Amino acid sequence: MARSGRAQERRARRAAKKDGSRTQESSSTWAEWARSIVVIVVAFLVLRTFIVQTFVITSGSMENTLLVGDFLVVNRVAIGSEIPFTHLRIPGYSSPGRGDVLVFRPPPSDPVNMDLVKRAIGMPGDTIEMRDKTVYIDGKPLDEPYVWYDRDIPDLTDPRMEWQRAYLAPGVDPTSYAPTRDNWGPLVVPPDRYFMMGDNRDNSLDSRYWGFVDGASLQGRAELLYFSYNEGSYRPFPWIREIRWSRIGDRIR
Repeated sequence: MARSGRAQERRARRAAKKDGSRTQESSSTWAEWARSIVVIVVAFLVLRTFIVQTFVITSGSMENTLLVGDFLVVNRVAIGSEIPFTHLRIPGYSSPGRGDVLVFRPPPSDPVNMDLVKRAIGMPGDTIEMRDKTVYIDGKPLDEPYVWYDRDIPDLTDPRMEWQRAYLAPGVDPTSYAPTRDNWGPLVVPPDRYFMMGDNRDNSLDSRYWGFVDGASLQGRAELLYFSYNEGSYRPFPWIREIRWSRIGDRIR
């Protein structure tokens, strides 16, 4: 009986060791999974914050360059990116240029509290104006092959354009200044500010109405279309049945 008892005791010790080994292996496996998830999350946040982001077009203000239902890749490295929760900015390898399609945070006066995408038209130090739908920079007409107009929409005044009085070029009388959607300026663009406009000039809420965009608000340069579908389609599942295959992979110019 003593021998039988000792054998049972040995078997119990071996079973306990096996259970402990299994527990250690299980804990090790869970620790590896947790570390992998943390690495993936950190890598995603770094990629999203400093390198690239995505953007979805939800309005027609950039037609016909960008359509509702276009999905964009935004290059954050090109013009630098802001370090979250600070006022510091990592320099980019290039500067914003005239004609760039940029994603940016809206000015405080804009009622839509979400990132916007427009084209940079006025650069710091420019004297910019519009006469009969044509933009002039320093007195010279700007060549804009990307612009689209709806000629059936009449010119309109808008009280939101009154902000322009504070930035009128020398010699312009602010008391008689009466800007309209298609006729305004000349305005002098302050340092580190940008005048942003939509390509669909008759249907774009842009710098004409809510003012200049601060350089620190720029998020990145829109580079590429990685997906597009006809969001306005009445067919079921348009993101599958209404894909605009010809637009996928197009560079944004």
